[in-house]
Amino acid sequence: MHDVQFTTESSSNGMVERDFTVAGVPGVLWSPASGAGRAPLVLMGHGGGAHKRHVAMAGRAQQLVTGCGFHAAVLDAPGHGDRPRSAQDEQDVAALRRAQAAGEPEGPVVVPYNARLAELAVPEYRATLDALQQLPEIGAGGPVGYVGIGLGTAIGVPLVAAEPRITAAVFGLMWPDALVEQAQRITVPVEFALQWDSERIPRAAGLALFDAFASKDKTLHAGAGQHFDMPRVESASAVRFFARHLGGAGALVG
Repeated sequence: MHDVQFTTESSSNGMVERDFTVAGVPGVLWSPASGAGRAPLVLMGHGGGAHKRHVAMAGRAQQLVTGCGFHAAVLDAPGHGDRPRSAQDEQDVAALRRAQAAGEPEGPVVVPYNARLAELAVPEYRATLDALQQLPEIGAGGPVGYVGIGLGTAIGVPLVAAEPRITAAVFGLMWPDALVEQAQRITVPVEFALQWDSERIPRAAGLALFDAFASKDKTLHAGAGQHFDMPRVESASAVRFFARHLGGAGALVG
């Protein structure tokens, strides 16, 4: 089992922020600046082309930490953030840019690209969970959630399907093609978001992925607008979802 290696630490806005690596994979852990005892952990996955410190990750962590007293952790996905791109990454990104420039569907490029990244990232997240649960403020056996949109869903669905320690998950904005089989093995509570008029992921594709989850407790949030129009209220909704299922002061989140 690998240990977590902390490299930097800072504190602001009620949070302690610590950069870390586990087996060389870089991540960030946000924790409450004060408080005693163990607290739930929410693993996060960033979107395609983003990184562990993207504003969406930091903002979501702020809500989880200060609103619920949780810990929140995210890794740079393979080929993202502080991790170099492989030759295959460069080829896939170039193919995506060509499809976008030509106005062609992105799914045939993004789906296999994300599936390849997920194959690498899932064992990294599981090793990170092993390491973080050795920390006294998190501990083994405590509640664990996962939230990720886009690439975060492409990684998160196979992760949650394989990892029994994760007991609640929030997903959204992803094609179903490579994920249906894993989604059918997920029975924990799920909140799923899609954009009704997404120009990237057809409505029927988003609905097909939501339908595939075997969870009896699953909720669909359909936002008006195109792919990047997801309302900010979805972030707060996800925090309330975790407060219900993991425990916490969800009422503090607006």
